[in-house]
Amino acid sequence: MKKIGILFGMEDTFPQAFIDKVNSKNEKDIIAEAVSIDKVVQNKDGEYAVIIDRISQDVPFYRAYLKNAALTGTNVINNPFWWSADDKFFNNALADTLGVPLPNTVILPSAEHPTDTTGKSFRNLKYPMDWEGIFDYIGFPAYMKPYAGGGWKNVYRLENKEEFWEKHQETGQLVMMLQEEIVFTEYFRVYCLGCKAVRIMQYEPRNPHHLRYVLDGPPVDKKLIATIKDYTLRLCKGLGYDFNTVEFAVRDGIPYAIDFGNPAPDADINSVGQENFDWVVEEAAKMAIAAAKKQKPGKINLTWGTFMKEAIAVK
Repeated sequence: MKKIGILFGMEDTFPQAFIDKVNSKNEKDIIAEAVSIDKVVQNKDGEYAVIIDRISQDVPFYRAYLKNAALTGTNVINNPFWWSADDKFFNNALADTLGVPLPNTVILPSAEHPTDTTGKSFRNLKYPMDWEGIFDYIGFPAYMKPYAGGGWKNVYRLENKEEFWEKHQETGQLVMMLQEEIVFTEYFRVYCLGCKAVRIMQYEPRNPHHLRYVLDGPPVDKKLIATIKDYTLRLCKGLGYDFNTVEFAVRDGIPYAIDFGNPAPDADINSVGQENFDWVVEEAAKMAIAAAKKQKPGKINLTWGTFMKEAIAVK
């Protein structure tokens, strides 16, 4: 019997729906359940063929558990080693190499020294930095957001340099990105599962959270849809995420990738809506079942993106 587990936190709607969907398919020798952990012993586990991870970004204990499970043969979705190494600034740099349009973006040193460091720790950092060059490259208005993180936490829209200096001081030890504002005419959020199943959703990020997914929106140009699908697959295959969402802001007909490292994306029925919810539950179940069938006990069964595969191939 191969077990598919789902590891989650405060979510209420998606995890049980996923479990029920997998089990309703009556696949021989495959069952799904909520992950249950009573102890974690080094290099000992192997209980689950597949685990869908929805929470380890917030619980370091779970991240360590998942890495250990992966070592013993579990296919963890998404890959906990890559997820631990990933950040949004690197994602942007990788996307640029993949030919996906992006807003101009720079990374900034934290406003406050990290704990246990002093000014002497930053002798390789020029003072002052080339702030005028940075501001000329980005322009205003601009967005400032953490280089790693999500959930729209600590995101600022800045009108000018004065506002930048004021708000940057509020970010403490956070390392931030400064990013060009894309004044968009259309916006899309896209599910991508298994680096092949794609669902493109019209989205309005300026609305309250529960009203952001647009129902019965205006028709969308077929060429634009095809381009968004192409860019989504490029990004997810490059990163190696089997469960991800990608956001695009469309300016002058060009979709710019805004946010595309979301390995535990929102899948709550109350925000994504019934049709999107049904789609992601179905596709997640199909993906997990396929992964369980291919899983080889005692072997490494993780998904690695083309970036990592090509880097290793060079060696």
